[in-house]
Amino acid sequence: MDSRQQIAQLQEGISRSIIGQEHIVERLLICLLANGNLLMEGLPGLAKTRAIKTLSKLLESDFSRIQFTPDLLPSDVTGSEVYYSEGRKGEFRFQPGPIFGNLILADEINRAPAKVQAALLEAMEERQVTVAGTTHRLPDLFMVLATQNPIEQEGTYPLPEAQMDRFLMHVVIGYPDDAAEKEIIRLVRGESTGGGSEKPERMPQQVVFDARAQIETVEMSDAVESYIVSLIAATRRPDGYGDNLKRWILVGASPRGSIALDKVSRTHAWLKGREYVTPDDVQAIVKDCLRHRITLSYEANAEGVTTDQVIDEMVKLVAVV
Repeated sequence: MDSRQQIAQLQEGISRSIIGQEHIVERLLICLLANGNLLMEGLPGLAKTRAIKTLSKLLESDFSRIQFTPDLLPSDVTGSEVYYSEGRKGEFRFQPGPIFGNLILADEINRAPAKVQAALLEAMEERQVTVAGTTHRLPDLFMVLATQNPIEQEGTYPLPEAQMDRFLMHVVIGYPDDAAEKEIIRLVRGESTGGGSEKPERMPQQVVFDARAQIETVEMSDAVESYIVSLIAATRRPDGYGDNLKRWILVGASPRGSIALDKVSRTHAWLKGREYVTPDDVQAIVKDCLRHRITLSYEANAEGVTTDQVIDEMVKLVAVV
């Protein structure tokens, strides 16, 4: 069985536990295979935590959960130097924090103060932590899934736009449909009565590394590259793409936006069984890659225009090469 088939099995296994959220399962795997970090936004109870926990059960990995609260300190995330006394001798040793795992759930990231957010985001970007002048590398398989609640603002510290840019994708979760809701009830009822309690076989990490190596070989034509560049240009110079975009966009996407579109569209194409990227791949993931990289104007907010609506308008206006 090749790595694509094994990843498909992993996706199917997660989907059995996360009902009615196939989009979220696919985005979670895309982020893992693209070696990025994921920001997930949705109301409570929509399986954000369950998604990464299920992934950790099915993939050979160390799972860490960090519950972000206003009294959290940076050392609670990264770890710290601890003094050990043995006989007459004493020494400081580094005690790793929960960031030293493979799959990290940063629950309600916007509840922690700026110092803690900065410590986490630095580790995400650099893939290392420096404490007391010593640098400690994070594992090769490393992904942060950060969650935030869109409706609670009291006691929160919203992530600055520059820090949001560190996330490869920003996924928004909606409610499942009625049929999926019924399946969810039955699934949880079965779990509470002991059904499905057997431990599944965990997929080796090497499968993910092999998949990443294959994704690197997925081809992208000059035409698709030009299409990605045109989409990013539309966010930076919206005055050339109609009156609406000119009024709605205040700040466009950084080069991280084009890098994200390149990585994620190649991963999407690979998951679909192709060795080349099409404009459809780019359009399928453009919202997840750009919704947190575009700053809307006062006019857009006053009119109730969302970032997704802006991206939809942009995709209509930018010509597919």
